Amino acid sequence: MKIVIIGAGEIGYDLANVLSSEKHDVTVLDREKSVLSRVSDSIDALTIEGNATSVKDLVKANVGQADILISVTSIDEVNMISGMIGKRLGAKMVIARIRSDEFSDSDAPLTPSDLGIDVMIHPELSAAHEIAQLLKRSSASDVINLANDRMQLIGIRLEKNSPIIGKTLNEYAALYSDLTFRVVAIGRRGRTIIPNGSIRMQPYDQVFMLAETKNINAVVQTTGKKETEINTLMIAGGSGMGAMIARLLCADKSKNWSIKLIEPDYDRAESLAIELKNVMVLHGNPTDPDLLASEGIGEMDAFIAVTEDEESNIISCLLAKHLEVNKTVALVSKPDFIPLAQTIGLDAVVNKKGAASNEIHRYVRRGRVISVTELRGIKAEVIELQATEKSKITKKPIRKLNLPEGCVIGGVLCNGTVEIATGTTQINGGDRVIIFCLPSAVDKITNLFN
Repeated sequence: MKIVIIGAGEIGYDLANVLSSEKHDVTVLDREKSVLSRVSDSIDALTIEGNATSVKDLVKANVGQADILISVTSIDEVNMISGMIGKRLGAKMVIARIRSDEFSDSDAPLTPSDLGIDVMIHPELSAAHEIAQLLKRSSASDVINLANDRMQLIGIRLEKNSPIIGKTLNEYAALYSDLTFRVVAIGRRGRTIIPNGSIRMQPYDQVFMLAETKNINAVVQTTGKKETEINTLMIAGGSGMGAMIARLLCADKSKNWSIKLIEPDYDRAESLAIELKNVMVLHGNPTDPDLLASEGIGEMDAFIAVTEDEESNIISCLLAKHLEVNKTVALVSKPDFIPLAQTIGLDAVVNKKGAASNEIHRYVRRGRVISVTELRGIKAEVIELQATEKSKITKKPIRKLNLPEGCVIGGVLCNGTVEIATGTTQINGGDRVIIFCLPSAVDKITNLFN
């Protein structure tokens, strides 16, 4: 598939890296030589120096022959104009990063489709939703809703005193035979394991478990963790994501959240104070430990650090953890920080680039693919696929299928009912199937659904 990416910033670079590794024909256009050099030095992709809004430069990048044009510069207007030109030149699908609410509102006078944009992505908003979801599962480092929210995948970090340490997965399942769940992936000292029944749990394993949403609390308790309700939280950073998180929580009528938000820019803080009536907005440095302490960080149920400085996010979350805050979440962008953050004691990290990649992957793979989600900190993906009557996956029960190495079928949604998959599960046409796999197995397992 021919893919043209406009913008070689953090998100563009990450997309180019992932899509190139999947053997797509990738071209990256940017006006900055330095960022293009970073791409050409480490990624198998064609780089072109040019202006995203120049017809001449877009023609040079062969945008008209692109199966997918992805415009992810930091400027909405540039993304819209380049997408519009790309569509006119013949690009089959246009995906653009647009962060302005004026274009996403249902009553907007001008929509992205009016400009020829097929898919609008908003990585910051996706990440904000992810953080809001994490606040509802205090013990989890990851929470992913699947099968129309009927199932959840949660990530749990096992402590030394967890009652399941030393047990194989078969022993673990037998010990809690009244619960239906499945361990689908394990992150262990930098390695990713798609496990079988003989794998033994070890301290500090990052364990990913799939269960029906109604059973998640019971599954969490089997690991020795306890779900505690989060009511009070402090948000460090009010620009962008910090304000989005506050808006999402204030819109949640099921709970009265007590929120403090710290913003260093006075004008921005004043504007947020006027807008967010139910949030205490404070003007100050959100990484100042004295300010955090004086504003009662130690009394908070959760601390969320989403400033532009990811090192400060990690440090302030460590301070919060030292003061026994129950849940800490940090916004990071460097991939190397993701496994490190959990190793040093943070509860969860969120990555804007990962949110963008997950959104775009669904459209790159298309076909029978309903959703694609990368698991943070390990090299594995969650793929939700739909089978047809002619799919190879429907010919035999799961235990008789010759599944590719490095993948496991976790669950099936059939006619509104959900089932955690076992060896006897039979997949039928129309079923939605949740699969966990290493990147090397993605194409092989996807082919079984064609």
